[in-house]
Amino acid sequence: MKNSNRNDIIFKFQTSSSVTSSSTLPFSDSDSSPNYDSMDSPPSAADSVRVAAARSSVIDSFRGCGLTGIGIDKEELKRIILLPQYLRLAMRDSINSKDPNAGDHHVQGAENAESSPECPMVVFINSRSGGRHGPELKDRLQELISREQVFELSVVKPHEFIQYGLGCLENLAAQGDQCAKEAREKMRVMVAGGDGTVGWVLGSLGELHKQNREPVPPVGIIPLGTGNDLSRSFGWGGSFPFAWKSAVKRSLYRATKGPICRLDSWHVLIAMPLGGIVEPPHSLKRTEEYALDQGLDVESQLPEKVIHYEGVLYNYFSIGMDAQVAYGFHHLRNERPYLAQGIIYSGYSCTQGWFFTPCMSDPSLRGLKNILKMHIKKVNCSEWEQIQVPSSVRAVVALNLHNYGSGRHPWGNLKPQYLEKKGFVEAHVDDGLLEIFGLKQGWHASFVMVELISAKHIAQAAAIRLEIRGGEWKQAYMQMDGEPWKQRINNEYSTFVEIKRVPFQSPMINGE
Repeated sequence: MKNSNRNDIIFKFQTSSSVTSSSTLPFSDSDSSPNYDSMDSPPSAADSVRVAAARSSVIDSFRGCGLTGIGIDKEELKRIILLPQYLRLAMRDSINSKDPNAGDHHVQGAENAESSPECPMVVFINSRSGGRHGPELKDRLQELISREQVFELSVVKPHEFIQYGLGCLENLAAQGDQCAKEAREKMRVMVAGGDGTVGWVLGSLGELHKQNREPVPPVGIIPLGTGNDLSRSFGWGGSFPFAWKSAVKRSLYRATKGPICRLDSWHVLIAMPLGGIVEPPHSLKRTEEYALDQGLDVESQLPEKVIHYEGVLYNYFSIGMDAQVAYGFHHLRNERPYLAQGIIYSGYSCTQGWFFTPCMSDPSLRGLKNILKMHIKKVNCSEWEQIQVPSSVRAVVALNLHNYGSGRHPWGNLKPQYLEKKGFVEAHVDDGLLEIFGLKQGWHASFVMVELISAKHIAQAAAIRLEIRGGEWKQAYMQMDGEPWKQRINNEYSTFVEIKRVPFQSPMINGE
């Protein structure tokens, strides 16, 4: 039975790879539903999962295309977003020289009558995302705006643009340049990449708030990643559109008109014994000095050497089965890069991943309750409260967005009566709360992912502390904003994860 399922997955990967390499729709109508034999046998649950995932991806592709509405004139778009040449060159030289004053000489030849565009914009692009279209997309963006306003992330890092590019505009504004002042105040940012890339840019822009260099430019998204849940949550679609050349132009135009909304961000601290993380994700950085919240005593013994990692969370944090599925997929994708498509990720997660994670082989390892202790702070409450982890739960997820796992809604749309009974409030991306839910065995997780049922609701929290200790487990799987990793755990010392809200909310452009 296992061999049969494994062959089915391999066949599906091979079929999908040949289809997704096309520049048209991800699949044809004949591929949109499984084939059955002449006996008309009913579809299996796994087949239903694959079909639902496929339909979701197609719908997201059409949404991302911006197929409705009139065409956008390229010259009109440039008039709205293109900076005057002297500002573009001044910013370029400042970034290249890593000196915010390096471009001042360009002001001397500028015309005094030049004014700031209606909505000046820069674009960050991760050209390694989006499959084979990444380099072409970069060329298209430079054609629509200018070379100086499109930044390849492998060349110009977000913090370099903030320190030297925006620093250049601020310096010129301080010298009395009204055009530079207006451009800085009205600046908007588009990010062409996945959720990890968007989070990287958001985190860098958040430094402006800490440095009292407001306003912080709002961010829109061109989705190039695997899950694209941030993009979905703010109306930018869930996949790289098949009619991408015209869609990019429409996306830039929508970014000039879209209203601004807010997104909560969360500080994550992980404290562990030496040698805990295997291959730490890019979203976590080693830090030397940081302490856990003193309002909750650490009951277990701490080792002499404690290592701390910290990062910023925008989407979700999870531990258990779903992180193990993501870990397996990411390693598979590294071997077969063409798997960087949301539809294939959905199929892998809902079939191969949910049902064949190694932890199901030993009954004593099925639930997280054996290794996980959870405390939370509720809204407007300063006291920590312990929350019991249900014995059946194999994955715990703390969710900040409406979307999870490539556009799924595991928290669900809860009725007012249920919210009141559970002591919950309606979930929003700016409510200062994380929704904590659990996924049980593979069938339960799959039904949640196709939205036939909701996940196991555990709590809503304004702060979370997780304590993980090994027992029979030698390792656990975690992920943050789509970046999974393997975490070593042992029976002697605990690993702690603490999540608290950052006071500053990130401004986002609504693309709907």
